[in-house]
Amino acid sequence: MAARPLVARQPNERLQALIQEAGCSNAGLARRVNMVGAERGLDLRYDKTSVARWLRGQQPRGRAPGIIAEALGRKLARTVSIEEIGMANGKNLASDVGLQFSPTVLGAIEQVCELWRSDVGRREILTGATVAASALVEPSRDWLITGADAQVARSAGARVGASDVAAVRAMTDALVELDHRFGSGHVRPVVVHYLNSVVSGLLSGSYRESTGRRLFAAVARLTELAGYMAVDTGRPALAQRYYIQALRLAQAAGDRGYGGCVLAASMSHLAAQLGNPREIAQLARAAQEGTRGRVTPRAEAMFHAAEARGHALMGDARACQEAAGRALAAMDRVDPDSGDDPDWIAHFDRAYLADELAHCHRDLGQADAAARRAEESLGAHPESRARRRTIGLILLASAQVQQREVEQACHTGLRAVELLATLRSNRGADYLDDLRLRLEPYAEEPAVREFGARADMLVA
Repeated sequence: MAARPLVARQPNERLQALIQEAGCSNAGLARRVNMVGAERGLDLRYDKTSVARWLRGQQPRGRAPGIIAEALGRKLARTVSIEEIGMANGKNLASDVGLQFSPTVLGAIEQVCELWRSDVGRREILTGATVAASALVEPSRDWLITGADAQVARSAGARVGASDVAAVRAMTDALVELDHRFGSGHVRPVVVHYLNSVVSGLLSGSYRESTGRRLFAAVARLTELAGYMAVDTGRPALAQRYYIQALRLAQAAGDRGYGGCVLAASMSHLAAQLGNPREIAQLARAAQEGTRGRVTPRAEAMFHAAEARGHALMGDARACQEAAGRALAAMDRVDPDSGDDPDWIAHFDRAYLADELAHCHRDLGQADAAARRAEESLGAHPESRARRRTIGLILLASAQVQQREVEQACHTGLRAVELLATLRSNRGADYLDDLRLRLEPYAEEPAVREFGARADMLVA
C-alpha cells in the first residue's frame, strides 16, 4: 500500500515579520501568549519550540490563534488580526463573526470578544456586507426556544467584583448622555475600544454566579449601544452583529425583558431603516411572546409601538391602529412612582411613544395625526436629547409637507438642520435626506430653494 503523500507546510512569513517588528524572541512570545491565555482561563504551556513550529507553518487549534494575535498586539500597541499573523488557515474568519446566537455561554464570550477585536481592527467585511433579514429574524427564533443558561460563573482569570460591574454601567450611562448630545460619530470609537480593551477581560475573568449575571446584563446593554452607534454612523451590517450578540448576552444575564428590548427597540428599528416592514412586526411579536408576564407596562408599550411601526410601513392601517392602541393602553398603566421599571426601559416615556406613533401616521399618510404626535413628542423631549429632537422636528416638517404647508415645513426643517449641525449622526442626515425628497415636488418655490441653500451651508 502506497504511503500517503505529505503536504509541505509553508513558512509563516507574516508571523515572522510581526515577531521581528515587535522585537520579541520566540521564548518571549511564548510567555506572552501563556499570560494572555491565563487571563482567558486557559492553562497554556507554549515555549520557544512551539513558536518555532508556528513559524514553520503549523496552525495551532482552538482559541490559540486569537490569543497569539492578542499577545503580539499588546507588544506592538495596536490591534493585530488572525489574518495578519497568517493563521486564518485560508478562511476569512470575520465573515460570520457576530452573526450566530451561540448555544453556550463560553461560545458567546468568544464570539462577542472576536467581534470587538475585529471592529477595532477595522476589518472591512464587518462594514461592507449587506444586512440579510434572516440574520435578524433567525436569532430571535433561537432566543425564543433556547432555555436559560444553567450557569455562567467562572473560576479562572482575574477576579471580577461588584465594582467592576458598576464601572461598566457608569461608563454606559456617560456614553449614552454624550451620544444623545453629540451623535455617535464622536462617541463610537470610545465604546468599541473600551469593550475590546477592558470589558473583554472582565468577561474572561473569574466571577460568582450572581456577579456574572449582573456583568452579562451590563455588557449586553453596552453592546446594544455600540450597535445603535453603528447604525448612527452608517454601518448597518455591523449593527446587526452587535444586536445579535447583545441578545445572546441578555440571555446569559437571565434577563428576558432586555432581550425583548433588543428585538423590539434595536433589531426592529434596523429592519425599518432597511425597508423590511414584515420583519419589524415579526421581531416585535417575538419580543412580546418571549417576555409575556415578565415585563412592566412601560416595556409592553415599547413592544406594541414597534409592532405598530411595522404595520404602518406595510400600509395596514387597521393593524397599526390596534397595536398603537395596545401601546397607549400599556403606557396608561405605568406607575412612575412604583420603581418597578429596570434602567434599560426608563427612558421610554410618552415623548418616545409619541415619536413612534408620529412615524406610524406619517407612513400611513395621516398628516394631521402625524403632526400632532410630532409636536407632542417635541414638547416633552428635553433639550439634552439633541438627536431625538432633530428627528422629531423632521417628522413634523414631513407632516407639514403632507399637509401642503410647505413654507412652514421649510421653517421647521431649518430648526432641525441647525440642531443637526451640532451632531455627527448619519441617522439624522438620513432623515434630512428624506425631507428633501418630500420637498422635491415644490422645488421651484422660494421657501424650498432657500431651505436647500441654508441647509447645505449649515450641514457643510
